[in-house]
Amino acid sequence: MEIICVPLIVSVVFSILEGYKATVAKTKYSKQLIAIIPIIAAAFGAVIGIVLFFVWPVSIAAADALTAIFVGAASGLSATGANQVFKQLKKLGIEVKDKEDGKDDEQGSR
Repeated sequence: MEIICVPLIVSVVFSILEGYKATVAKTKYSKQLIAIIPIIAAAFGAVIGIVLFFVWPVSIAAADALTAIFVGAASGLSATGANQVFKQLKKLGIEVKDKEDGKDDEQGSR
């Protein structure tokens, strides 16, 4: 049961970061605000880790609050790595499915 905290934190932080990027990209300070994404990811991960420790302690592999903060921060930072997987695949020319219109790219182009 303790293993559930990492994918949970990664998923939540990844979603928060995507929303952050969608709103920040429209501002004139977008480069500066996007540059701090790893800090934001670590902070949100740490907060989620400490909340999980006190609310649902069986879900996080931490014996104390400080360990929960570090586990959360590391999990939050891994959300930025998950984002990079998709960016690097696109650079290699590998298309990643985009479900905005309900169809994948191959079917939508016909």
